[in-house]
Formats: sequence, C-alpha cells, structure tokens
Amino acid sequence: MWRNILGRATLRKIKPFSDSTSASHFRGIFSSIDLGCGVRNRLPTNPVNELGRLTSVLHNQPFAFRGLATAAQTIDSTDPEDDSSSGSDEVNELMSAMEKETERVRKKARLAAKQQMKVVAGMGAQKYYSLKQRQVKLETEEWEKAAKECQEIIEDMCEQKLAPNLPYVKSLFLGWFEPLRDAIQADLDGFKVKKGKIPYASYMEQLPADMMAVITMHKMMGLLMTNAEGVGVVKVVNAATQIGEAIEQEARINSFMKKAKKKKNVVDDESEGVDASGEIDTKETLKLKKQINTLLKKHKVRQVRGIVKAHDSFKSWGQEAQVKVGARLIQLLMETAYIQPPAEQFDDGPPEIRPAFKQSSRTVTIENKKLSRKYGCIECDPLIRKGLDKSARHMVIPYLPMLIPPQNWTGYDQGAHFFLPSYIMRTHGAKQQRVAIKRTPKAQLEPVFQALDTLGNTKWRINKKVLSLVDRIWANGGRVGGLVDRDDAPIPEEPDSEDQEEIKQWKWKMKEANKENSERHSQRCDVELKLEVARKMKDEEGFYFPHNVDFRGRAYPMHPYLNHLGSDLCRGILEFCEGKPLGESGLRWLKIHIANLYGGGVDKFAYKDRVAFTESHLEDIFDSSDRPLEGKRWRLNAEDPFQCLAACMNLSEALRSPFPEAAISHIPIHQDGSCNGLQHYAALGRDQIGAAAVNLFTGEKPADVYADIAARVLNIMRQDAEEDPETFPNATYAKLMLDQVDRKLVKQTVMTSVYGVTYSGARDQIKKRLKERGAFADDSQNFHASCYAARVTLKALEEMFEAARAIMSWFGECAKIIASQNKAVCWTTPLGLPVVQPYRKNERHLVKTTLQVLTLQRETEKVMARKQMTAFAPNFVHSLDGSHMMMTAVACNKAGLSFAGVHDSFWTHACDVELMNNILREKFVELYDKPILENLLESFQKSFPGLTFPPLPERGDFDLREVIRSPYFFN
Repeated sequence: MWRNILGRATLRKIKPFSDSTSASHFRGIFSSIDLGCGVRNRLPTNPVNELGRLTSVLHNQPFAFRGLATAAQTIDSTDPEDDSSSGSDEVNELMSAMEKETERVRKKARLAAKQQMKVVAGMGAQKYYSLKQRQVKLETEEWEKAAKECQEIIEDMCEQKLAPNLPYVKSLFLGWFEPLRDAIQADLDGFKVKKGKIPYASYMEQLPADMMAVITMHKMMGLLMTNAEGVGVVKVVNAATQIGEAIEQEARINSFMKKAKKKKNVVDDESEGVDASGEIDTKETLKLKKQINTLLKKHKVRQVRGIVKAHDSFKSWGQEAQVKVGARLIQLLMETAYIQPPAEQFDDGPPEIRPAFKQSSRTVTIENKKLSRKYGCIECDPLIRKGLDKSARHMVIPYLPMLIPPQNWTGYDQGAHFFLPSYIMRTHGAKQQRVAIKRTPKAQLEPVFQALDTLGNTKWRINKKVLSLVDRIWANGGRVGGLVDRDDAPIPEEPDSEDQEEIKQWKWKMKEANKENSERHSQRCDVELKLEVARKMKDEEGFYFPHNVDFRGRAYPMHPYLNHLGSDLCRGILEFCEGKPLGESGLRWLKIHIANLYGGGVDKFAYKDRVAFTESHLEDIFDSSDRPLEGKRWRLNAEDPFQCLAACMNLSEALRSPFPEAAISHIPIHQDGSCNGLQHYAALGRDQIGAAAVNLFTGEKPADVYADIAARVLNIMRQDAEEDPETFPNATYAKLMLDQVDRKLVKQTVMTSVYGVTYSGARDQIKKRLKERGAFADDSQNFHASCYAARVTLKALEEMFEAARAIMSWFGECAKIIASQNKAVCWTTPLGLPVVQPYRKNERHLVKTTLQVLTLQRETEKVMARKQMTAFAPNFVHSLDGSHMMMTAVACNKAGLSFAGVHDSFWTHACDVELMNNILREKFVELYDKPILENLLESFQKSFPGLTFPPLPERGDFDLREVIRSPYFFN
C-alpha cells in the first residue's frame, strides 16, 4: 500500500516534502515498516512507536502543504489540462489513503502486542508454544533421535577410521546397533518372500529396522537394571511383553505422525488424490488431512487426537502379538550382540569374544504351596552387569516430567501426555475395572478429573544446591545420607582348611555377601536413574508431573523415577517452582518442618517445643547449610537428611537476610495424618476412644498411638510374667519380652492393622524386629517369643480400637457374601470413581515364540474369594483417604495455594500451611458428613437383591466438628 501511494505521488510529480529533513525522516519511517505489518530488515524498533512518529509527522508537520496555494506550487504538472484544484484533490486523496493505511497498521500492531501479552498456563503464549513443541518432540522423537545418533557415530567412525571415546555402555550400544539393525532388516526383507507364513510379520513391518533395534537395546538394558529377579536378570516373558509393548507404542505414534503430517505431493482431482507415499486418498481422507494440518498449526493437539482416534485404522496388537514380536527381537539381539573383555585381561592369546546375553532357566517355589515352577530368563554377561549402574545417562527414559502443564483429563485415555499412551487408571489388565470406568458418565468422573488436573498442574523445579551436593557424594562413593555404597562388599576368601564347619560358615558368609552386593547393585541402579532424570531437568525453569489413579482411587505421578512420592533423596532435590515470602507464620512452620524431618521423637513434641528444638540448633543448621560435607554434619543425624538439608539452607538464608519474613521459600512443608487409616476408621465409627488415640480431639501435644499400644502391651506382659510358668507357659516369654517392648517393636503391626494384618503377618513383623536387635540367639526362642508378642499386640489393638475392628469385620462379612456368588466386590468412591476389586483366578495361556514357549496369564471369570474378603477393608479405606486428598487438592487450588499430596501427607508453601490446615480439616468433616457406610450397604443391596447382608455395626457419638479444632489431626 505504501509503495502504491508513493508511486502515485511520483506519477503525479508531487513533492510531498518541502525540506530534506522531513523527507528523510518520513522515508526512514516508511522503510522501517514492512508491508506485512512487521519490521523491515529486522530493526530493533517497536512498530507502535514508529507509527507514533508517523502520526506526529502527519498531524504536526504540514508536509510542506502550506495551504492549497502552496500545495499547487509543489505540483510541476506537464499536463495543460491539469490545474491547481486537481492537484489539491490528489494531495487530499493521498493524505486520506495514508491516514487509513496508518490506522490499519496501528490496529495490526496493537493486535500483535496484545497477542504477545497473552498468557497460557501461567506463561507467555510464545514461550508456552515453544515448550509445547519441545514436549511433543520428547514424546514422539526420542527413539528416532537415538537411532540417528548411532548411525551418525558409525558414519563418523568410517570417515575418520578411528573409534570415538565413548562411555562403556554407549560403546556397547554402538557395537550392537548395526548387526541388530541388519538382522531385523533381513527379517523384514524375508517377510516379503514368506508373506502370510510368519504370524508376527505384519506387526514388525510397521516400524523401520533402526528404530526397532534401538528400542530393543534400550528396553533390554533398562529391564536388566530395574527388575525384580535381580540386577542383570529378567524373565523372558516380562522382557518380551515390555519390548513388544514399546514397539507397538512407537508404531502407533509413527502411524499417527504420518497421518498428521502435511502431504505436500497430493494430486487433487474431483474424485480422489494420490499422496507422497503413493496411497490413494478419497476426497473425505484429503479433507480430514487438511483439517488435521490446520489444527496442528493452531496447536490444538487434543482435537487432533480426537479426530485421529475416531478415524484411526491402527488396531491394537494384543498381548500374544506383542510377546511374539518382543521374543523375536530378543532372539535377534542375543544372536548379534557380543562383548569383548578389556585388553589388559588377556595374556598372549587371542581376545575372547563372547555373547552379551544368554538364555537360562530358574526354578521358583510358590509361597504357601508345595509347588515349584521353572521359568526362562535372559542374563547379561558379568561385564555388562558391572557397568549397568553407570548406564542410566545413556538410556532413553520414557515418561519424563512434562515441560508444560499436562492436558486436562476428559476420559479413560484422554488426558496427561500429548502422544504417549496415558490412562486415568492403572488397571493392570483387569478387564472389569477398565469396562466400569469407561462406562461411567464423564459428569460423574468430573471431580476426579479436576483433582488429577490440579495435582498435575503443580509446577516443580530441581533444587540445584542439593543436587550438586548429592552429585559430589555420589562421585565420592556414596555412603552418606542414606546413599548406598558404590563399592561391593568384600567377598570372603575360601578357607584352606577341610573342616566342614568352617567351610559351612564360609558358604553362609559367601551367600550373605552375594545377597548384599546384589541389593547394593540394585540400589545403585535406582539412584543413578533418579539422578539422571534430575540432571536432565535441572536447567529447566520448571516441570510438571501428570497424575493418574490406581484402582482404589489413590493418585500417583505417572513418571516412575524422580517424583515426590519417592525417597528422601527425591524429595530433597525437588521443590516448588513458585517461591513465596515466608511471612511470620511461614517462618514458624519452616522451623517446625525441620524438627519433623529430624525425627527421633522430636516430631512428637508440641509445636512450641519443636520450634524451640530448631532454635536451639541454629548453629548446627547454619553449619549444615554452609559446610554440608566438611562441617559437623548435624543434618546427617536426621531421619530425612537431604530434605533436612534443603530446609536448613532455606532457613539460613531467611535468618541471615535483613527481613527473614520477606525471604522467598520454595520448600514444600508437609502435614501428615496421625496413623491416617485409624483416623478414617474412627470417623466412620464415630469412635470416642479411637478418635482420642489418633488426634481427632484437641490436645496439648500430639497423641502417639504407637507408644500407647506399646504401653498396653507392656502392661499385659507384666501381668503375664507374674503367672506360674508351669500352669501358664507364656509367662516365660513374657519375662523375656519385658525389655524388648517399645514403640518401634509394635509400630508396623499397628500401621498394618488397618489393612487387616493377620496373626501370622504380625508374628513375622515382630520376629523381624527382634532379629534386627539380636534379642535372642536361639531362633526357636525368637520364633516363640514373636508368636506370644503378636497375640498380645493384636489383643491391645482390639481393646483400643474396638469400633474399628467391628467395622473391619462387617466389611469382611459383606465381601464374603458377595464372593460366594462368584462376584467381585464393587463400590463407588465419594468422588464418583467406580472401584472393582481385581482379584480373579488366572489361567495359563501358552504362546509359541521363536525364543521359547511363553506362559501368559489370562484373567478368568472365577474370583479369588478369600482375597476379595481380606482385601476389601484396606482397599475401601484407601479409596476414602484418596478422596480426602483429592477434595483437599481442589479446594486448595481454588484458594490459590500450590498443593502436592502423597496419600496422607499434604504439602504446600510455608506461608500457606495455616490455610491448608483449615481446608483439609473442613474437607475431612465434609467427607464424613456423608452417610458413607449407609450408601455402601445400599449399593450392595441394589446390586445383589437376592442376598442378605449383616446390619451396620453400632457407632459412637464422637462429634466430627472436633476435628476442625484439633491442632495435631494432621501435623
């Protein structure tokens, strides 16, 4: 437009500017403004400011058009027909057009500025979409990236004719990649000849060979690092299933991305078109592709997923196909992967080259049954096993924390990640549970969706100071703050003696040392994976953990390694991304938090005494912050040393600042339930005695249920010890146990009593504690003393929590009646989530693969009656504590609080603890104001009208409103 105006001025021989200064000024403005409302030559000028200058020129300078006479003088017309009036009209016309164009550009500039200011998910729109692009790449391109990296390194090696200086595990991958890729490609080529004869061919053809090679290598090494069978060993069936699943997942993403990409070489005619791959597309398909491309440009990924899912031709493979594909890829890996020991291990002979993996079998004895089963395993070479704990940084780690807030949940498989499979519930293959949640109306599930979205939208970051310290400790061999020793325990030397007793002792010590080393190795791999994720995320401004639920309705982060449900190490290196000023209240809660983390009984003090404890150790806290490794290391005495260190650093910074209350804190402060399962039982039964024991009442200091039970147990044992051993055999064990009874001895049994711990379970728990202490040298004595102590502990529990036991019994009776009809126990949580207990008998299904015949477990229609009965009480209580946490999360979010939850532990900023405490108490009362047991009985009667259920147990008269006033309910 500007060129047109100036062009017209030239044609009319108009001189718009009478002086060179104005002219050059105006031309400068024109030259800086691009015709597309941008800035020409990418000058660092603001278009709005430039337009401001243009306006001043238009309105304050007369362009040398000083009246019409002057304007006429400026026109040097060669047309005799032209007069001054026509020149004047032309000038006016040009001025009007210029002003219109100026206003149009100004409008566009204002719109652009407004777009830049637009906020998405708490950040600028441009930044959000940039992070979103990175997130999509992380979810869709990691395997492809790994394959390309292998290929590029190989090409560099060929060009330079030398081996790169690579880490050990990465060099293994590099050595295995080409032979494995070529073997897979040979299979793919062979499929074309033997089409239809190989059952897994059609599945393997869905991905290129290089990607399948990379996935197989990385998944196998990952399984060897984190497997239940021990480090370096994995069951064939587990490996085949997981590798097959990973291949299917990548094939699905690959298929999706192909469909979503814009087809540039489409031949468009009236009826049909041909895309770049040579496939014929109907008009409808072309329209669909156009719609997808348009939505992708607008970053509307959810709508794209919905469209593709509705028209998706990708069919789920099923477990049988997965294991066949997985087994074939494992077989090819075993045939092509070799390892060569370091050169220094050879004498003068040729180097030994041996397979990296071998197939073996193991026998396992089934618990409580006189049965043993043999299963196939894949074992890696000892040299590989030795390097596993250093290999995490070279592995592709799926489901990393997200760079932007997760997608809101809207259905069973709609939410969280953009492309990685995400399911709202971890059903572990339980068909009935999956069907139940899919059939539930979305409106009913809305409270669950909202709670999971709230938990997923909490923004985290890495505490770089703590991570740096952990890296130093780890580099120096671990062994500090609960970190595992990076060295193996020494192996005892075989004795020269032929003394059978000495040889027996040596064998026992060897077994213990090997067990210890296996455990250390497993822990080292676990720590390395956690630290590697932390290192990957440390330079990010923030990240998010998408959440889903287990079948009971308890929420969990979907990322498996580094998350706030993890160990002290994980929690110590994670903090809220948002920082808030402490304030007077926050400073007090930070001090209480340090006392809680220190533990050792300090966490059972009254609040004022916990504050006093922290203030009395300020010198130690400053020293821990300033010299965490070189100083007195007071924080290492804490029960949670890394979290304690993070809190010490925060408190030190605050107290050393001019205004401690104004100091910024990112530390999450925890408020934990007091034996939370028993709190829920006390509320269900309105039990006065139980409520007092677990802090539902107001008290000067927190009640300690474990200490109270220990005191009851000790009283019973003192009475028994006075009996005659001749007539009362337990008198002997009572005397032996008097010095052993304390809080720690009974704690686990009290905690698991909520979950229906049996006599044998309690006995084993107490026996383990006594063995740890070395209380009795004789195993028989230890066993009988444990039997006696277990009976006494359960008796004390029944006395103190009579109402809870009555409710547990009622749960068990109802479950027994339902299971007798070969039905699973089902209920709906207070938030509307359907729960179906998944305990069914499995049948074995044999699948013949190229590696071996694999046994897959398939769910049958037959329920496990006993498991349905014993698991109902704990599962129902877990569904209630999950509901309480979710209700609190949503309410805290509405109040503007950052919130994170770990079942019965709720976290927020120090300055917001008081508000969160009020909210969580109000939500607990709101939860139990509902007739929960009445609703449950009604649902049973409605589902099974032909069955008779026992009446509800009698309940007490405890006033739930007392919880609002109880300072130590959560503390």
